[in-house]
Amino acid sequence: MDRIALARTRGIIPEYFDALGKHRVSPPEALEAILAALPHAASPTLTGGAVVIRGSHEALTEVKGAVAPLTWKIVADGRTVALGESADNVIRFPGDLSRGCYRLEIRDGSARREDVPLVVTAERAFGGNLERGFLVAAQLYGIRSSRNWGIGDFSDLCDLIDQAAAFGADGVGLNPLHVLFDDRPGDCSPYSPNSRLFLNPLYINVENVEEYRPELVADAAETAARLRQGDRVPYAEVAELKWRALRAVHSAFRAHASPARRLEFERFQRRSGPLLARFACFEVLRHRFRTPWWEWPQQWQQMDARHLRKLRHGPARHEVEFVEFVQWIADQQLSAARARAQAHGMRIGLYLDVAVGVCGDGFDAWNEQVAISRTLSVGAPPDVLNTVGQDWGLAGFNAPGLEARSFVPFAEMLGAAMRYAGAIRLDHVLGLMRLFLVPQGFAPDQGAYVKMPLEALLAIVARESTAHRCIVIGEDLGTVPEGFRDILRDWGIWSYLVMMFERDEDGRFRDIARYATEALVTLNTHDLATYAGWRSFSDMKMKRSLGLDPGESDQERWDALGGLDDLLGRNALAKNDLFSVLTLLARAPSRLLVVSLEDLLGVIDQPNVPGTVDQHPNWRQRLPVALADMSANFDVAALKAATSARQRGT
Repeated sequence: MDRIALARTRGIIPEYFDALGKHRVSPPEALEAILAALPHAASPTLTGGAVVIRGSHEALTEVKGAVAPLTWKIVADGRTVALGESADNVIRFPGDLSRGCYRLEIRDGSARREDVPLVVTAERAFGGNLERGFLVAAQLYGIRSSRNWGIGDFSDLCDLIDQAAAFGADGVGLNPLHVLFDDRPGDCSPYSPNSRLFLNPLYINVENVEEYRPELVADAAETAARLRQGDRVPYAEVAELKWRALRAVHSAFRAHASPARRLEFERFQRRSGPLLARFACFEVLRHRFRTPWWEWPQQWQQMDARHLRKLRHGPARHEVEFVEFVQWIADQQLSAARARAQAHGMRIGLYLDVAVGVCGDGFDAWNEQVAISRTLSVGAPPDVLNTVGQDWGLAGFNAPGLEARSFVPFAEMLGAAMRYAGAIRLDHVLGLMRLFLVPQGFAPDQGAYVKMPLEALLAIVARESTAHRCIVIGEDLGTVPEGFRDILRDWGIWSYLVMMFERDEDGRFRDIARYATEALVTLNTHDLATYAGWRSFSDMKMKRSLGLDPGESDQERWDALGGLDDLLGRNALAKNDLFSVLTLLARAPSRLLVVSLEDLLGVIDQPNVPGTVDQHPNWRQRLPVALADMSANFDVAALKAATSARQRGT
């Protein structure tokens, strides 16, 4: 069998048409690298893959191609929960199976055996309890206050929730809060995480920890005052101060914690289970060896429970406990923010972003070496703005590994965000259907699409969503295969509508009446110009100064401005200021509207410019004013008027 034929049997799509209409065939060497990176698993011939029992659908499945009779067994955690026989090719499952992930073991009359995941799930994802609401969005790191330590923190988030509630908002949207690398503060992109399972400790308000005393860090007040100055977050200095303070607080906890306080921490450790223990050990090992994990001594290159147990209880036990302690504090403070939103009666509370992948040298890739392929980077094929394609430098899940692990890693990733949130956004939701993967050492346009088990992944999303009562929004921008959005809609996954992209083939803005109902609508994103930047052409000037293609000509921008003004006029809005646009978007049938603080405060620079690394201060920019002064720096009455139909209680 040649490489292309073999690739197809493994779910790799070796040829495709890119967004430019060009037919592309992945080179044999790239296919070879992708094949080598994916775990080998026998292709299911009886079931075709994972089996899904959905909602009230009749609990049966036809095993096509099987030779009757069938014997089958359902297993959970090594325990048989159901078994049976079938004289035909149809398995009739028991009606009392609880929602969850199982293994289905089948044997047919010709002695063929198969072992595949079985997912029992809800009919649809959680739909929420609001007709139409709005959220205020912020980059948490960029929030200013008179008391933080140079970076926005969870206490600032509580204060922002208070203000958003006063505006009538149903919640606050945030950048991903995933943990990054504490020894690489310059790598501050929230979309390039160490792990999607744990929180970024830089968002902790150390002064709000029970064990904190000013004398523990004598220079904290003076240093923090200095770090609050300027327009950009000084990550390296913030990290140095916060980690020093957190270590001092942990030492105080070990020396003086009351039995009740210690018991509370131990309950968190037990609730977090083996994942937290493994993460803590990984962090200790990462600091010990200071090389990528695949270069560590052999005994540590894979998660070995026996060795990790010795590490956790050996001489390094206090270092391991420190990592767990810090995650406990982060969990407490983010949970307090969630509770603050609930106390205000916000119908969403926190709206959190989930990154599409992780860094290959981080915890998730080490912990899930079967389900995550570190040598394959998620990216995108060539398009109008990126004619050579994109390599995002992130490792993603793979289909055979997830199926071998009964989708547990995917469910854990969702739960890590949903436990705090009333809504989450799945970045690049198209990745549930297929991922464009670029093997290490190859150019982005030499990658290939690899299929993912869409139905099973959506079943997991629906199960976790209903369990946590969390709305799921799929970031479905760009070139989307026909019918994909219909599939998402059928499973209750909301669409993500960005007004700047909602245009027809001639570039005209679509009327808001055509916007989907089960959707979140927003003017722009963190990767796009702010409204002030867009109207002033500042984004185009900045990109040209960096040698980047702005993606449109000046005349096309003028045409777009005129088109927006025309749309506003047709909707009886005489002005073209931000609040007129928000008034228009607030009338859309879409159930959620997101308004960014950058737009409300007239910020010109966008938080992130794709295609840049050091040329632009990505993920470092602070808001121009402190939280306490925010309401005095934009027209709150105009915001309330624009969103009046979406106010809580209306």
